[in-house]
Amino acid sequence: MIIAPFFYIFSLIFLPLSKPKTKAPKVVPQAIVTQVIVPVKPVNPNTKYIYLTFDDGPLFGTSNCIDICLQEKVQASFFQVGMHMARSKFGKDLYNRILQHPDVFEILNHSYTHANGKYLNFYQHPDAALLDFIKAHNSLKLTNNLVRLPGNNAWNTLNHKRTSALVKPVVLKLDSAGYNVMGWDIEWDFNKQGKPLESGEKMARIIDSSIARNRTLTKNHMVILMHDQMYRTASDSTKLATMIGLLKKNPNYEFRKISQYPGLKNSGH
Repeated sequence: MIIAPFFYIFSLIFLPLSKPKTKAPKVVPQAIVTQVIVPVKPVNPNTKYIYLTFDDGPLFGTSNCIDICLQEKVQASFFQVGMHMARSKFGKDLYNRILQHPDVFEILNHSYTHANGKYLNFYQHPDAALLDFIKAHNSLKLTNNLVRLPGNNAWNTLNHKRTSALVKPVVLKLDSAGYNVMGWDIEWDFNKQGKPLESGEKMARIIDSSIARNRTLTKNHMVILMHDQMYRTASDSTKLATMIGLLKKNPNYEFRKISQYPGLKNSGH
């Protein structure tokens, strides 16, 4: 499924731009070498693990996501678009704010351009797509090997291989370069204005039900996809806080960063 490029288009119109100082050198595809092996915590068979993942930032709304997760004391992962960080002080400030809390947050690769909103063209040119991810890896100064595709739910880890025909050539390139490709189990949908469709209460019920019925890629591990921009207003941010608060009430739930997801290559498992 290709997701409508609402957030990409919105960011092009509204985010402040900074003038590029120099032309970036061409990046040559290569295996990831600047990677820190993340020790993986033991898994309790009676615990259900929740992975909050936010896509497309830094954008308007990212700051509210940071605030809420800090207030609720839950871990979360930000799949960021390199261009959104690199082109403005606004983006750099949000990026640095996430980095200030390494025990709570992590930043991961969501490409450099987010395909410029042209997903079919992006996936039809796998070499250029790989370059785009490597450029994001370098600009975001990442030390992990986790990526998420723009506009497509695909998985490629040691334990899971799940891709569509459209994105498979790009996934194979990423695999050869040393990356894990991370998808999601549930997406919190948004409307044409980028606002969350469901209430926080409804999302908590959907998540509870999906976990109880084993409707996750990996049993007892729930990956939730959200987009930073959905929570740019106070009322929409309240929905996020409500969902997290309700999930926290379950003593069998534990929030983790997605780098702790089981079955990742080069992760310390």
